[in-house]
Amino acid sequence: MRKEKNETIKVIPLGGIGEIGKNMYVVETGEDLFVLDAGLMLPEDEMLGIDIVIPDFTYLMENRQRIKGIFLTHGHEDAIGALPYILMKLNVPVYATKFTVALAKEKLKELKVKKHIRFTEIDADTVLHFEACDIRFFKTTHSIPDSVGICISTSKGNIVYTGDFKFDQELGGHYRSEIGKMSKIGEEGVLLLLSDSTEAEHPGYTTHESVVAEEITDAFYDAKGRIIIASFASNLIRVQQVLDAASATGRKVAFVGNYLEKIYKIALKLGYLQARTEDLIIPLQQISKYRDEELAILTTGSQGEPFLVLQKMAKKNHKQVNIQKGDTVILATTPSPGLELFMAKTIDMLYRAGADVYAGDRKIHVTGHGCQEDLKLMLDLMRPKYFVPIQGEYRSLYAHAKLAYKTGMPKESVIISSNGEVLEYKHGKFQASSRVASGNILIDGIGVGDVGNIVLRDRKLLSQDGILVVVVTLDKKHKKLAAGPEIISRGFVYVRESEKLISHSSNIVKEVVEQNTSQEAFDWTSIKQGIRDHLSSFLYEQTKRRPMILPIIMEV
Repeated sequence: MRKEKNETIKVIPLGGIGEIGKNMYVVETGEDLFVLDAGLMLPEDEMLGIDIVIPDFTYLMENRQRIKGIFLTHGHEDAIGALPYILMKLNVPVYATKFTVALAKEKLKELKVKKHIRFTEIDADTVLHFEACDIRFFKTTHSIPDSVGICISTSKGNIVYTGDFKFDQELGGHYRSEIGKMSKIGEEGVLLLLSDSTEAEHPGYTTHESVVAEEITDAFYDAKGRIIIASFASNLIRVQQVLDAASATGRKVAFVGNYLEKIYKIALKLGYLQARTEDLIIPLQQISKYRDEELAILTTGSQGEPFLVLQKMAKKNHKQVNIQKGDTVILATTPSPGLELFMAKTIDMLYRAGADVYAGDRKIHVTGHGCQEDLKLMLDLMRPKYFVPIQGEYRSLYAHAKLAYKTGMPKESVIISSNGEVLEYKHGKFQASSRVASGNILIDGIGVGDVGNIVLRDRKLLSQDGILVVVVTLDKKHKKLAAGPEIISRGFVYVRESEKLISHSSNIVKEVVEQNTSQEAFDWTSIKQGIRDHLSSFLYEQTKRRPMILPIIMEV
């Protein structure tokens, strides 16, 4: 533990509180500022057309001179997905384990970030010395190798950030938790614990991965035709289990998806995956050379969500692989919150296409996050003075807080925070002192932050009631209509079946134009507003719908 006195200690969540993903937490010790993770979040249903969501990092921009580095716990999108967008604006060093560094560099390459970034490779034994604190790491178990927790040692005590974790004593190597080191950190004294709450509502321990491995191998033995496995690309435990099952049953494995192939090549090169035979993996283009009972096809989708790809396969719309009668489909994944219905629809489509589907009825997937007993074990190991549940919707944070009470923590020591809230250690206790800028930056295509609430509102309106374009040509010199009005409907009504409605709308537009042009002075703005107001009232009266009305006035 550091002996220098820290004048101030602040902890600021910029993302990850009350939501799944978008993890980013700031710890300040004196003048030094440390960023823990930089993740993205998949868009919510109302974010129409948005590709991904990243945290608002205005606070980092305003304090760029104080940032000592970005420290990453693992290589999933919810921990590294926002990194390229932040590094486009900030020139700060990044600290991460070997595999996480490799994946982060791949993301920078993918988004064509060409500036020089200072990556420092760390491991569980690394100790980084800074003026106001030391930073250490400890291994955690997650569905991706090289996952670590972070311990920031200050003069007031340790601040521990678990990252994503669970406990599985049967896993070794790159997945083994350093429980002894966690206990030692707890004995030193933990001032504040920031701990993963994703599965805080689920009782018991997280199921061991060995159970999943047995189920997948049994499914491979039972299948008579091709096997198609859907999983997250970065769930390397699951990928390794598929490779092992294929090897044991004499099947070849082909990958669908560029991102999956990239991760596989990186993991194989760095020694995080093992293929028992050199010819186990075959190119997807060569699957026609093998009998159905010799094939296993591993697929993922955009942002790791495989369900859309499976739907394409079920509808025979996929360019390379389509579902055929006799296929066995293994859904070795769980849907992100909000995608449960999408998954159910996908399963239905797969059955209709003739596949035999393995889903939630068998243990072919387990979460990479700790359930209640795992979370209580982490609390017992760390024995924190203060505890902030993170990473989860509010109900998960609340459930985690209740677990902390069960381990003996007083209610005043458990803080359910919110994004942007500054937790400051002052007069011997943590308390909320102020707020900083927080929220979402929406990424749409190559646009970063150029889509806001107004654009989303317009998209929602268009998706619900459509658009009506009114084109009018005016003869300004003679103050009269030269042509039109022409009315174009998209997503509102079908013009050929609504001639009476369109005709009446045209008459309303004519009346508005004539009323305005009869005046001595008139302008385009007043005519456009008049068209919107009168048409909107009429159309709502007739249809109970409010389409977006877009008047276009041309002059001859």
